[in-house]
Amino acid sequence: MADTSPWLLVGLGNPGAKYAANRHNVGFMVVERWVDRHLSMPAWRDKHKARECSISSGVPGGGRCVALEPQTFMNLSGESVGPAMRFHRVPVERVIVVHDELDFEVGRVAIKRGGGHGGHNGLRDIIRVVGSPNFIRVRVGIGRPRHGEVSHWVLTDFTGDDAIAIDPAIVRADEAVDAIMDKGVAAAMNDINTQPKAAEAAG
Repeated sequence: MADTSPWLLVGLGNPGAKYAANRHNVGFMVVERWVDRHLSMPAWRDKHKARECSISSGVPGGGRCVALEPQTFMNLSGESVGPAMRFHRVPVERVIVVHDELDFEVGRVAIKRGGGHGGHNGLRDIIRVVGSPNFIRVRVGIGRPRHGEVSHWVLTDFTGDDAIAIDPAIVRADEAVDAIMDKGVAAAMNDINTQPKAAEAAG
């Protein structure tokens, strides 16, 4: 029997204009694009320490989706995700978290279910609060710095070639969300994870 629970689509990032274009905020960028495609006039509201928007028609595969952008700052993302899951009665298997991935070059996108947090503090806190790592992740590559601290790198904006490469990656991550909802995780992974990397596709 098909699961009729709503989806919870979570974008990870930091709140405020200061951080809006940061590498760490690519989760927000993807979720906002997805919402804008599915609603002509998105109605975001403040709830569960987050910006929240409910989509009840046109969701791939049918049903309802709640989009969530935690406003707790990255390290406390679970304080938003946990209450939203409980309020909307979303099982962990119907939670999709879109986040930046240091271990991927800029432009690479992949889907994953479960696993550890890989040092990502947003994922770490969600796992801590939810009590399970078995949510779905859409990982968007932001690359690693050649020099300097990772903590500084994630709070910088995309520039140069990275700024060019991130735009199609955001589109592909948006498509990944649709594929998960419409086809299921396994089929979506087959579609998205095997796509050519951005550099290869361009060359």
